Amino acid sequence: MLDTVILVVYFVIVFAIGFRFARGERTASDYFLAGKDVGWFAIGASLFATNISSEHFIGLAGSGAATGLAVGCYEWSASFCLFLLGWLFVPHYLRSKVFTMPEFLERRFSPGCRWYLTIVSIFAYIFTKISVSLYAGGILIREVVGWDYMTSAILLVIATGVYTIAIYTDMFQALLLLGGAVVLTILGLDRAGGFEGLRATLPPDFFHMIKPIDDPVYPWLGTTLGTLILGTWYWCTDQVIVQKTLSAKGIPDARKGAFFCAALKILPVFILVLPGLIAKSLWPTEVTGDNAYPMLVMRLLPPGISGLMIAAMLAALMSSLSSVFNSCSTLITMDVYKKLRPDADDRRLVLVGRVSTGVIVILSIIWIPFIRNLSNEVFQYLQSVQAYVGAPITAVFLTGILWRGATARAAFTTLVAGGVVGTSRFLLDILRNALKMDLGPLNDVVAFSFLNFSVIVFFSCVLLMVAISKFSPTAASAAGPDSELTLDWQSKPSARPGFAFDAAFTAVVGVTILGLWIHFA
Repeated sequence: MLDTVILVVYFVIVFAIGFRFARGERTASDYFLAGKDVGWFAIGASLFATNISSEHFIGLAGSGAATGLAVGCYEWSASFCLFLLGWLFVPHYLRSKVFTMPEFLERRFSPGCRWYLTIVSIFAYIFTKISVSLYAGGILIREVVGWDYMTSAILLVIATGVYTIAIYTDMFQALLLLGGAVVLTILGLDRAGGFEGLRATLPPDFFHMIKPIDDPVYPWLGTTLGTLILGTWYWCTDQVIVQKTLSAKGIPDARKGAFFCAALKILPVFILVLPGLIAKSLWPTEVTGDNAYPMLVMRLLPPGISGLMIAAMLAALMSSLSSVFNSCSTLITMDVYKKLRPDADDRRLVLVGRVSTGVIVILSIIWIPFIRNLSNEVFQYLQSVQAYVGAPITAVFLTGILWRGATARAAFTTLVAGGVVGTSRFLLDILRNALKMDLGPLNDVVAFSFLNFSVIVFFSCVLLMVAISKFSPTAASAAGPDSELTLDWQSKPSARPGFAFDAAFTAVVGVTILGLWIHFA
């Protein structure tokens, strides 16, 4: 009864915060970018809350229970990608005054690049962000109340539809997520006998984050370079994440928000991955992977506190889905509908965004049953699909911003070529792992680490883009008319206000993460 009361009170507070800040949303800028008037603290908290969804609570703990701390490489690599977002990407995005990432690619390269990224992003949301969040939320609800995946998914979508109202709810929830996860980790460590107790009951390999290059899941090349490549796509070029920074008051707030989130990303290894190890240590025969975190919540936390944690995890799910739904609306409305109907007013744009998002959600729910067959760990499934999608996009964005000589023809060719390679690998995964087909010699391709695969695809795409740009007849005009779209290598960033603090903060957080990585190597 106490847990139910806390759940109700919690969501009443969240909805009240959301409605308070959402009442004034009327224009497309208000609806899609929160009026472009958000401070750095809210930006950073919103980035963190959007990223830390149910697939992180369920997936990171599940992978921790299955293989140890190594899955934390994604979290610590993310901090360096957020530094890249703040230092390199954000200034160009905000100065160019774009609504979406496809719009940025069109201005830098061509309409073909814009259409490619729009279509790929929408499909990526179906196969990763929305379907995975609903699947992970289904695991949580199944463990708590026993409902099946599809029923849970439909109810979560309905609840999120009510919840999708304001960026400021993310700030409130980020604080609750951190607090609840810290409490559970402390209680779990105490029950398990601290790190000494964990080391006594778990394999030594569980505490090493750097593994041999031929490791099938966490090869050192993939966990260093590969995670940076995937992270750059996710944190620096993906609409869901970047849209949070586009709502900032200006470049200083967007940059500091990214840096604040980079510091927060140190924590998930200890408050989300480590609980997986704790659960495996306490109940080695009952923990099968993705059930680790819900089991900890239900068995360790007293009534009331467990209700608060369940609320926090459901809120994390709805926060992430809320952001994805809004980004889907933005992409379809601004990059598809507005291109076809340039005279549409704001009211029509908002309506089209909401209706199109409903269609995307239905497709995502249909995909959920396939996730269960593709991987035993929801977080590994998520990262593998992102590896197939992200490498060529990362290559094009980085090359396009860092080098004015990159041409439109090179960018489009690279996106298509890399996309074909990634899609082929994804289809092989479906045939082998979901449909259980014997692919003969191609079985080795499926077994090859997707992280190492992404490294190979990324550098191949960079080389392809440079080669085509060099020999393209339009290379001389590649810089384009918009100087804000590419890096000015002659500028002096040290001259801008706040540079010293930003640089010092980056150095402190970066050195801290490197030290932790070395400690757990």
